[in-house]
Amino acid sequence: MKVSSLYISQVKRKCGLNVGESYNKPKSEDIHVPQCPPEKEKAIMDALQHFGMIQCVPSIM
Repeated sequence: MKVSSLYISQVKRKCGLNVGESYNKPKSEDIHVPQCPPEKEKAIMDALQHFGMIQCVPSIM
């Protein structure tokens, strides 16, 4: 499964984990930012739990 760093940072923010400031922000405010699909979000949550970054998986749906 290929997961982008954008999706990882979105899930980390949702879990309340510290995410660094983005250095490549868009110049325009109306840019479409893709949202993480549910199946990839679950995989990222499982990985964060496996590596001890979160204790339990919060309800995401």
